[in-house]
Amino acid sequence: MAGRGGVIRKVVGGNVTKVWDGFVPQECKPNRKIIRFNAAQKWEEAHEPINYGIDCLASCGLGPGMAFANEILEKDANFGVIGLVPCARGGTGLYKWRRGSQPYDELVKRAKFAEKDRGTIRGLLWYHGESDVKGGNGYKDYKINLEKFIHDLRSDLNSPNLPILQVVLPYPKKPFKGPYIEEVRAAQLGINMSNVIKIDAKGLEIGPDGIHLTTAAQVQLGHMFAHAFLNLNNFTSSNTYSFFKFFPSNIFS
Repeated sequence: MAGRGGVIRKVVGGNVTKVWDGFVPQECKPNRKIIRFNAAQKWEEAHEPINYGIDCLASCGLGPGMAFANEILEKDANFGVIGLVPCARGGTGLYKWRRGSQPYDELVKRAKFAEKDRGTIRGLLWYHGESDVKGGNGYKDYKINLEKFIHDLRSDLNSPNLPILQVVLPYPKKPFKGPYIEEVRAAQLGINMSNVIKIDAKGLEIGPDGIHLTTAAQVQLGHMFAHAFLNLNNFTSSNTYSFFKFFPSNIFS
């Protein structure tokens, strides 16, 4: 996912543009054990916004990556160095993540380059679907196409059991219009593949644009990712990691 936490509308030179507010919560602060594979395919100390230069510049906001990595190190001090390899492309329907498409091929390319420095790919954090709930035909074959994406990616990375931590979209609110949210959610919840952990974002706080998560919600999602990752052996393909189970009292109500 291309993090949009903290992205606000701002008038610059008489024009309305989207910029990041620059706020970094404590849970997302840099840590010397967390590095990022940048747009120049070089490792550097990770910092928000993680996806900067990959897909966005001024409008690139905060995502769940740093909260995810920091939470893992908080729970397991001996985990070692965590390398984040951002590959998100905002506004892309699932059809743009087919083998042979630019976003997909770039994902595979970046993952393989990152492995050259003796790294090991431990999993994929996948948050997708906003474009497909708006219209078009993407929602119709969403489940089939998502299963194919996972199969192809595992094959191309020579990692048949690669853990996929897949977010089930939260319900949007006005002004965003997502008439096919039920169809896409059903497709995401219906995925039944080994080592695919479904994380239901229903209940996480949505920002003023009606679809992207707020900064606070991105932190919560990062923690959900981390706990799911650390408990992979306790999940089955039919399990769904729910916000309401993880946080029994809705902190946003």
